[in-house]
Amino acid sequence: MAIEHTVTRCGLMGFGAWGKHHADAIHKTPGAELVAIAARSEASAQAAQQAYPQARVYTDYREMLTAGGLDLVDIVVPSNRHHEMAATVLSAGIPLLLEKPMAVSLAECDDLIRIADEQQCLFAIGHELRLSSLWGQVKQLIDTGYIGEPLYVLVELSRNPYRLGADGWRYDIDRVGNWILEEPIHFFDLARWYLNGVGEPETVYASANSRQPDHPELQDNFSAIVNFTNGSYAVVTQTLCAFEHHQTVKVTGTKGALWASWSGALDRTRHATYTLRGFNGQQVETLPIEKPTGELFELEDQIAMLVDCLKTGAAPACTARDGRWSVLLCLAAAEAVRTQQIINIGDFARSAVAKS
Repeated sequence: MAIEHTVTRCGLMGFGAWGKHHADAIHKTPGAELVAIAARSEASAQAAQQAYPQARVYTDYREMLTAGGLDLVDIVVPSNRHHEMAATVLSAGIPLLLEKPMAVSLAECDDLIRIADEQQCLFAIGHELRLSSLWGQVKQLIDTGYIGEPLYVLVELSRNPYRLGADGWRYDIDRVGNWILEEPIHFFDLARWYLNGVGEPETVYASANSRQPDHPELQDNFSAIVNFTNGSYAVVTQTLCAFEHHQTVKVTGTKGALWASWSGALDRTRHATYTLRGFNGQQVETLPIEKPTGELFELEDQIAMLVDCLKTGAAPACTARDGRWSVLLCLAAAEAVRTQQIINIGDFARSAVAKS
């Protein structure tokens, strides 16, 4: 679906801490206009109206859709509401950016893909790290053969604990699904993206624990190993028991290696330090990074990318089927944590769909 007018009229569902950053990204993007906001409460609706007086503000997202005039909807709400709200948007034939995780079950993912396909509607998932001048450059170097055939990927995060979220939703397992779906999902997406030229994930083994004895379901430390079809493998690991926000990616191949790192006092900072070093089989070099990187910058790039997709008909950086893969890897890893067994990802997916 390509839009014919010059401005992409955007509606935002959710005006919490991250939703406000989405609103700011839309507001800053040339060719995009934030024309409507659906907020959860009267207080957040008032805050939205004060911040964006040009937008119409609603406390019922259905009223926003009924009013019409939207070229793109951006959903930024707790994970357990993703399917309900996304299904309503897609059923109305409106292009959608849905924050990760795509949904909290494979059945919900499949239902959203079905609706989007029936409506022939653009459907993008918010894995904005794919647009990073740092993490994206790692992918570009892999694809150009800089390290030869990739054999191993490490994505590691050391950070302070998660924010509670509105009404503490992120610490409510019924609303978040599980914490593997919260941030490690980004790292599963990166690992699969980096290795998609050599195969798909086949098995996963994982372990986790919690520093909170009364809430073992809130797993502050998590590590997984994912094996791919050609013998390559990825390690995804994080701790929420540390300080600040420090992410590392290491990739090795048959010819060379890459090492990328990003550090900031908080995840949502515009003042981070970052570096990318490579070994191309002959020499070690520090590689230039073209523009500032961090999830706030990537969020702006994501909105700009979608504006372009709507004009040109190009596919988004992360499609709904990519989003489903990331949910699948998280859910299979959660099953590996629960059973302490190696999980065959294909078998797990078939079983999960059959039970739905």
